[in-house]
Order: sequence, then structure tokens, then C-alpha cells
Amino acid sequence: MKTIAISGKGGTGKSTLAALIIRWLSEHLSQSILAVDADSNVNLNDLLGVQLKETVGSIREEMKAKVNNLPGGMTKQQFLEYKIQCSLVEAKSFDLIAMGRPEGSGCYCYANNLLRDILKSLGENYDFVVIDNEAGMEHMSRRTAQNIDILLIVSGPSIRGIQTAGKISRLLKELETRVKEKNLILNRVRNSLSRPVKKMIEEEGLKLIHSIPEDEKLLEMDQDGSPIWKIGPRSPAYLAVDKLMKNIEL
Repeated sequence: MKTIAISGKGGTGKSTLAALIIRWLSEHLSQSILAVDADSNVNLNDLLGVQLKETVGSIREEMKAKVNNLPGGMTKQQFLEYKIQCSLVEAKSFDLIAMGRPEGSGCYCYANNLLRDILKSLGENYDFVVIDNEAGMEHMSRRTAQNIDILLIVSGPSIRGIQTAGKISRLLKELETRVKEKNLILNRVRNSLSRPVKKMIEEEGLKLIHSIPEDEKLLEMDQDGSPIWKIGPRSPAYLAVDKLMKNIEL
């Protein structure tokens, strides 16, 4: 099993990149892929063109409501495993599970712990696990994402975005999160990188592995709500992802 996680500042196109990577993996290496939407604001399923059944957040709420009245004399663990299997979306090229947003009050600690445990058990059944993390660094501080083979930190070609990417990279060291390899991805790049941007990347100690150009086709897809499978294989963004994945040791 190889785990690829995508992180970064909000609005940088993390989910789109995750979907493009899932498509690339399914077309080139394997169709044994677990897609994980670890963002409370679920949208990876839309990009992949599938409907969600339930989320980890909704399962959390159901368990709270039924903890003393579980069906069929099931234990709490048995009920949890049953609900997780029911929530798993099975598509032709991948399976998908989503964290979602708990409806009730309280923190996300339990939902995060559920997701972490789910990944441990489910992930062993797949060749690849692709995790679309929520924006910022909260998922890192909660240690939802661990045992990552490749972390792609996504940023726009801006000073502030790169500074955020640097903070994520440093937080990994502080938390001793088990990440074998981490790289910076610049997304929606229109022109060559400016000197200040290149300098900031160097100052933050980041390794820029690839840049993905602005792609009008992706913008149209976003406006139309079309899934990632409708993007042509010669689109600039998909060609860039092709080069990116060929540069990563899989």
C-alpha cells in the first residue's frame, strides 16, 4: 500500500489535484484505490462523479443516538464496522470514503479518531490510498494523517501561499508525523515564477517538485460541475499531473 496525501492552504485546488491523481493512478497503475475525503466540507465525490451514502461524521451522530440501543444486539465495534462498510462508495476505478461534518455540537476528535482507525484497517486492502486533507494544518495537529509515503503540499504561486506551505512542512517535524517524502506543488501557475517566489521557496526549505498551469478546461469543469473524467487527456493540467506522477517514486 502506498499513501499519497494532499494538503495546503484553502482555495489552492487540493481536491482537484487529488481527483486528477486518482484518475491518473487508475489509468496507468492500478484500479485498487481508496480515495479519502478528509475535509469536513465534502466535495471530492463531486469531482469524481459519485454519490455519497454516508460520512464518518454522520456515522458519529448515529452512534451517539443509538449507543444504548444498537440493532440486533450488536456491539459498538460491530455496529461501527457495519456502518463503515455501508458508507464505502464502490466505483469502477476506486472506492471512496468521506469524513463529512458532524451535525451535532462538540469537537471533531471522535470523528477524526474514527477516520484514523478506518484508514488503518481499510487501507491494507488497496494498492493506493489518496487522502484529500482539509485546508490548513488542523488535520496535522490532530494527527488524522499519519504513515504517509508522499505528502504533496499545494500552494498558489504567491508569497503567502508558500509561507503557509512552509508552516505545514515545519509542523510535520514538530509533531514527528511519519511522512517519508514531502514536496511542494505550485498550482494555477500562469507565467514563469518570479524571483521573490523562488526566493521564498528556498527560504522556507521547500522542495518544488512540479508546477501545474492554469487550465481553462478545469475552470469550465468547475463552473459546470463536471467530474474529472471529462477532462481531456491532453489538457495542460492533466499533462502536468502526468509528469508529476512520473517524477514520484511509486
